[in-house]
Amino acid sequence: MKKTLFIIGMLLCVLSLHAQDMKTLFIAMPDSIAPLLTKVNREDCVDFLASNMKAEVKNRFGKVSELKKLTDDYLFLQTTGSSSMEMKLLPLNDSVKVICVINTVCGPVCDSEIRFYSTRWEQLAKSDFIRLPSVEAFYLPVDTLTDEAYVAIREKADMELVKATLSEDKSIISFTYTTPEYLAKTEREKLAVYIKKEPVIYEWKEGKFSVFP
Repeated sequence: MKKTLFIIGMLLCVLSLHAQDMKTLFIAMPDSIAPLLTKVNREDCVDFLASNMKAEVKNRFGKVSELKKLTDDYLFLQTTGSSSMEMKLLPLNDSVKVICVINTVCGPVCDSEIRFYSTRWEQLAKSDFIRLPSVEAFYLPVDTLTDEAYVAIREKADMELVKATLSEDKSIISFTYTTPEYLAKTEREKLAVYIKKEPVIYEWKEGKFSVFP
């Protein structure tokens, strides 16, 4: 009897781990997380991709949403022409995973929101998994006491807009400072002198994202 219960327990564990793939999670995702898509929409997207077809569906607003990429641990969904959703399945330990979800809206300048969920789609505290970069992380070192031009142009950049993107094949997040894109061309060019050329990259390590060395 004990041996039978042990075998059943092991099978349940295996099935639970097997269910932690992006396709299964995407279909099971509550409508509240991606309100534009119904469960039928999500199932159709998966079926279309599996058949090597363009995974386009009519969403709740009668517009087109497209599932552009789906792997065992990554998903990219173009929800509208100006918004997208990325998801990445990340290991918390040997048996538990969490889902990182990034929603990006470009209106017209892109800005992202990051959330974390369990594989049962319970929302988790973001602070447990990431500390977002400050705006200063995107700027080159400057002596604010002597560089008056810098102080003047920074006053123009009074909105904090950042686009976050996940990697399909790596457990990283890239942060791109998009605030300059809403400025006038001359102001944008002046500000660009003080901004780092490369995005800020965080790496998933030991159950959380931290700045990549």
